[in-house]
Amino acid sequence: MTPLSRRFALVASLAVLFAPACASSGDSTPTPAPTNTRPESTGPGVGRPFTADPNLVDPRPLPFPAWRRVGDATIAVDFQTGNPQCNGVDATVTETADTVTVALRAGTPADAVGRMCTMEAVLGTLEITLDAPLGSRQVLDAA
Repeated sequence: MTPLSRRFALVASLAVLFAPACASSGDSTPTPAPTNTRPESTGPGVGRPFTADPNLVDPRPLPFPAWRRVGDATIAVDFQTGNPQCNGVDATVTETADTVTVALRAGTPADAVGRMCTMEAVLGTLEITLDAPLGSRQVLDAA
């Protein structure tokens, strides 16, 4: 087999292997939309307590994996962020009869702008007081 025919055989083999991955399956079943419902945690909080800071610089969405009931109208959301000396969080809550949607944001506290910071991961918790008791409403992540 010549070097050119070996190359052709290799390319043809790869095309046969990868063609099914690129082809449409013809299945018209819609893919379920991702859900932003977050599970309720029943264990104790493990994150470092954070205080909401509405004056964050360069805030960005921060998803949270779980939340807990703290009281009738108080929940706590758990998240991962950076060093608390240089990273802060804030939340905006939208309440309806069926849901509580939390838009958690992370950013730099105004007094930490320009500060040299270490790169470390921190588990955090933010307690949020609701306008009405949580009851059976679902908690959703807006991120």
